[in-house]
Amino acid sequence: MSTKNNLGVVQKTVVGAQFLFVAFGATVLVPLLVGLDPSVALFTAGIGTLIFHAVTKGKVPIFLGSSFAFIAPIIKATELFGLPGTLCGLVAVGAVYGVMSLLIRLRGVEIISRLFPPIVVGPVIMLIGLSLAGTGVDMAKGNWLLALIALVTTIIVSLFGKGLLRLIPIFAGIVVGYIAAALFGVIDFQPVVDAPWFALPAFVRPEFCWEAIIFMIPVAIAPVIEHIGDVYAINEVTGKDFVKDPGLHRTMLGDGLACTAASLMGGPPVTTYSEVTGAISLTKIADPAVIRIAGLFGILFSVLGKVSALLKTIPSPVLGGIMLLLFGTIASVGINSLVKNKVDLGNTRNLVIASLILTLGIGGAELSFSSITISGIGLAALVGVILNLVLPRGKEK
Repeated sequence: MSTKNNLGVVQKTVVGAQFLFVAFGATVLVPLLVGLDPSVALFTAGIGTLIFHAVTKGKVPIFLGSSFAFIAPIIKATELFGLPGTLCGLVAVGAVYGVMSLLIRLRGVEIISRLFPPIVVGPVIMLIGLSLAGTGVDMAKGNWLLALIALVTTIIVSLFGKGLLRLIPIFAGIVVGYIAAALFGVIDFQPVVDAPWFALPAFVRPEFCWEAIIFMIPVAIAPVIEHIGDVYAINEVTGKDFVKDPGLHRTMLGDGLACTAASLMGGPPVTTYSEVTGAISLTKIADPAVIRIAGLFGILFSVLGKVSALLKTIPSPVLGGIMLLLFGTIASVGINSLVKNKVDLGNTRNLVIASLILTLGIGGAELSFSSITISGIGLAALVGVILNLVLPRGKEK
């Protein structure tokens, strides 16, 4: 597929703003759900994107935004270790990407397929969505009418939206839901009036916590696989092979360093955004410079105090309505991974792995060593990886 790169400065700026617009809703949604500052998320998405492009020699047109895979772990870890401790655990996620980058450089991408095959990744992704279902319902039931307005809008845009509109169903749902909430008189705009026009994001410093590190590291399995999939997707869109040049090990390292930088400043881990890849496919504009401009716009918006205040006034039911669809969609992606890769769940080995991942994760199993506890998605993912390595292959049902 041919893509346009010979754009002028003004054109690049306009398209860069459009690409940020595509990623905006999802990027600010994650911090709103887990109690982080959305302005910090915008700032770290911009910084993370620039770090990624520096590591990949400015060759790969990928935007990094807030990762949905860490919503449930952040919520749980914050209850257990506090926000500074949780951020320490998230900093360590970047180290996982670094290890994966080294393995890929030494052994090739096949080592990732060996450690994280579809029978492990699919159920883990399903677990991420299913573990959040209760949170979505709890948020929505505060005002079901607002939740349904946001939900229906998101569905309609997903199904019938055209062009760039179809790429922003989350943003559309938030906007329509917010307008409805304003008409119903349930929003207090005073914080927006009182907020300054310009203000630095509310950065938070991590505090060292071994327990949080052990808790978070296994959760990185799903986004590591997501990263590989997105790199192959951008290969298809641009007609280039970024797995060879600059190399998958570089894209993985860039993503990991961006995750670490984001967590050091109090933001959620970042991940490659397929929404922006979709926008590239639609516009046929694949100039990496445009993506870097989108990152700069993210930094710019992060210091607009009134934007941050406005985002914080979004009612929980509006977010909850969107979550009803989004969390189910995440679970469905996990199911699709199993189907697409033709995983045979009639095979006893596969059935055992998938079953234990789901029951341990949904059941909230915990494993404690002295003062260190592994639980939830992290424990389930770790068990899945170990079972895949130790269970004998070839055993049929």
